[in-house]
Amino acid sequence: MRITGKFKELKQKGQKALITYLTAGDPDLEMTADLVLAAEENGADIIELGIPFSDPLADGPVIQKASLRALNSGTTVSGILNCIKNIRAKTQIPIAVMTYYNPIHRYGLKEFAVHAKEAGVDGLIVPDLPYEEGEELYALAKDEGLETILFVAPTSTTERIKKTAELSTGFIYCVSLTGVTGPRDDLQTGVRELISRIKDCTDKPVALGFGISHPEQARRAAEMADGVIVGSAIVKMIGEKRGEELLKDVGSFVRELKKACC
Repeated sequence: MRITGKFKELKQKGQKALITYLTAGDPDLEMTADLVLAAEENGADIIELGIPFSDPLADGPVIQKASLRALNSGTTVSGILNCIKNIRAKTQIPIAVMTYYNPIHRYGLKEFAVHAKEAGVDGLIVPDLPYEEGEELYALAKDEGLETILFVAPTSTTERIKKTAELSTGFIYCVSLTGVTGPRDDLQTGVRELISRIKDCTDKPVALGFGISHPEQARRAAEMADGVIVGSAIVKMIGEKRGEELLKDVGSFVRELKKACC
C-alpha cells in the first residue's frame, strides 16, 4: 500500500510527509495532471485529489469556488479516474481521493471502489461519512485494497478516537480546528494536545490539516504530526493564475513547504 509505505519510508529518513490537496478539474483535468507532477517534482510526498461536489459542507470558500469551476468545466467522476490513470503512467506518487458521499453513491459504491483501484487510487477520504454510516463503503474499499482515511476533530471523544484509529489505514486525518477548510493566521490552540490524545490510542501516522497556509505553520505542524496537509493556499493560487506561471508558482510554494516539513 503506497500511502502506508510512504509514511514508513519517511519515518526511516526522519522526515514528515507533505500532503498537497488539489481540486480535480480545476481549471481542467489536463492541468490537474500537470499540477500533480509539479507538486511531486518539488517535494510533495502524497497527493490528495478532491472530487468536486456542488455542496461541499466541510470546505471553505476557496475550495467551494474551485469545485464550482471544475464542475462548470464539465469534470465528472469518470473523467477524474481516467485522469488518475493517465497520471499513473508517469508517477507512482501515492494518491488519496477526497470526495463527499453523494458522488460515490450516484456512481455506485462497488463500482467506484473497483474503478478507483483500477485507475491507481491508493486511498479514500470521505469527510461527510462517519464510520457508523460507512461500513459498506469502507468494507468495499478494503476488499479492493484502498486505504481508508478517517477524521479526528478537536471535539472527538477518546472512544471515538480509538474507533477511528482502528478503522483508519494509511493515516489518521487530524482536523486542526472546528469549522471548514481555509487559510488561517495561526494554528488553533489545543492541536498538540489533540495529537497527543491520538498518539495515546494508536501508532498509526497522524497528518494535520485544515488551516495550514504558509511554511511557518507547516513547520510547526510537522513538529507535532507525522504529516502536514496543505490545500486551500494552493487552490487559491490555482484560481488566480494560469499556464506555466501557475505550475512554476505552485512548484515553488510546494518546495518551500517541504523544506519547512523536514
